[in-house]
Amino acid sequence: MTTLHVLSHSPFSDSRFDSCLRLLGAHDGLLLSGDAVYALQPGTAALAALEQRQLRLYALAEDLEARGLQATAQVAALDYPAFVQLTLDYDKVNSWL
Repeated sequence: MTTLHVLSHSPFSDSRFDSCLRLLGAHDGLLLSGDAVYALQPGTAALAALEQRQLRLYALAEDLEARGLQATAQVAALDYPAFVQLTLDYDKVNSWL
């Protein structure tokens, strides 16, 4: 069973980011939204942790733009219609509230 994990909190504010990474399965995906896109800042431990893993990684394009960030080659930047479609591509969705 595949799971899309949706994370919207900064990886620097609490342990949700690390907890999420520990629970990601081989066929799961991770969507960064809101302040979670700060994990893509160059030179951070969060980005290094993401780059070390072979995972399906997505980010909301609007949130990247709002924070002056750009998706790396490993990250698929999505608009809202693509995000909705992505939720249908996985068996379940887990939002890290």
